[in-house]
Amino acid sequence: MPAIQPEGYLAVPPSGTGDGVLVLHAWWGLNDTIKAICTRLSDAGFITFAPDLYHGKVAKTIPEAEALGSALDANYAQAQADIVEGVEFLSKCVGESDRGLAVLAFSLGAYYALQLAEAVPEKISSVILFYGTGGDSFSNSRAAYLGHFAEHDQFDSRESVDALEEGLRAAGRPVTFYHYPGTEHWFFEPDRPNEFNQEAAELAWDRTIEFLQRPRTA
Repeated sequence: MPAIQPEGYLAVPPSGTGDGVLVLHAWWGLNDTIKAICTRLSDAGFITFAPDLYHGKVAKTIPEAEALGSALDANYAQAQADIVEGVEFLSKCVGESDRGLAVLAFSLGAYYALQLAEAVPEKISSVILFYGTGGDSFSNSRAAYLGHFAEHDQFDSRESVDALEEGLRAAGRPVTFYHYPGTEHWFFEPDRPNEFNQEAAELAWDRTIEFLQRPRTA
């Protein structure tokens, strides 16, 4: 493993080897939920790294998260640089591989994941989105896309999700988007008890692992 790790959370399978998954956190920051997801992915055989885009800050309330998210977006170039640094670090952890990296992103992180696949298409082979949209150009991307979306979402409308799907298809990208009945934004995150939906979360996880295990080349 490389000696110098950027700020973030690294989870490695017991074997020490595996395909790479970059995890981009939601507007809450790199909290225990995101770290647990990284560990679950490593248990499934993936080398996983989540860059800390907030550099140590974590939000527990919506106003705190709004403030941190707004500050991140205002410093977009630094956020991009932190993510690219995470990509380079994870690529070194994975070593020689023709499968490329996967990016798994939540909410705020989804916007950056979509931009990343466009900015460094030679590195990113798969993008998994949990209730987040964004992007306006996908012509450079070489990735396949999987999306998990809530039926009732106060942040991402069905229209915005459909527009994203149409844009990706128009760019010739493989796309599979799922909509989970009766769910709300954050349905995958157990530390959001009012929104967490265990049945939907388990199904989304199974679909995610199956997607990550498919043959892929960036």
